[in-house]
Amino acid sequence: MSGVSRIVSVNLAVPEPNPAKGGLTGINKRPVDRLVTVRAPGPRTTGLHTGLVGDQIFDIEHHGGDDQAVYAYAREDYDWWQARLSRRLANGLFGENLTTEDVDVNGAVIGERWRIGPRLVLQPTFGRIPCATFQHKMGEPRWVKTFTRANRPGAYLRVLVPGEIWAGDPVTVEDRPAHGVTIAQAFRAYMTEPQLLPELVAIDGLPDDLRETLAERLPQRR
Repeated sequence: MSGVSRIVSVNLAVPEPNPAKGGLTGINKRPVDRLVTVRAPGPRTTGLHTGLVGDQIFDIEHHGGDDQAVYAYAREDYDWWQARLSRRLANGLFGENLTTEDVDVNGAVIGERWRIGPRLVLQPTFGRIPCATFQHKMGEPRWVKTFTRANRPGAYLRVLVPGEIWAGDPVTVEDRPAHGVTIAQAFRAYMTEPQLLPELVAIDGLPDDLRETLAERLPQRR
C-alpha cells in the first residue's frame, strides 16, 4: 500500500443480463482510464440514477439516487476476501464506482466529508445491502449471509460538491461528525443487531427514507 489515501480505480458499468431478476444489471463495473464527472443524480426513480456520468443503474427501485449516488469499496477489503475465497477479485467486481486505498471506508463516520481531488466532496450515507443480483454475480453459495456476517459492506455516498475524478486522486476526510457512528456499526445495526437501532435512527446524515424504515423497526418499549 502507498500510505496515501487515494482512489485506485474509477469503475463504470458494463451492462450484462441479470439472471437473478431478469433484464439488465449494471453491477458489472470496469475501471476506466479517464476523467469522470460526478454530480448529484436527483431522486432515485426520476433522476439520473447514478452520480457518475457514463455509469448505468437498471434496478432503480433499490439503487441510485442522491443518497446512493456513488459506491466505494476498499482494495484492502478485496484483499481480505481474496484470501478467504481463494480467488482473484478485480476492482469493480462488487459493483463499486470507486475502489480506494488507505481509506477506512467501513470505519467512515456517517455524514463525514471526503474531498477527492481539487473540487469533489462526497459524504458517506450507509453501507451496501447485499442482494440476489450480487449473490449471482459472485457465484458463491450463501453469499448474502457471508457478506453480511463479514461486516465489510463498503459505503454509499452522496455528492455534496460536484467535480471530476480520476484514478490516483487523493482522498482527504475534512470533517467528521461527533456522533461517531460508522458505516460498519450502522450496517450491523440494520442487518443483525436491532438493539442498536435507536442510536442509529437519531444521528444526522442518515438518508430520510432509511430513517423512516429503521424507525418502523425499532424494538417496542414495554
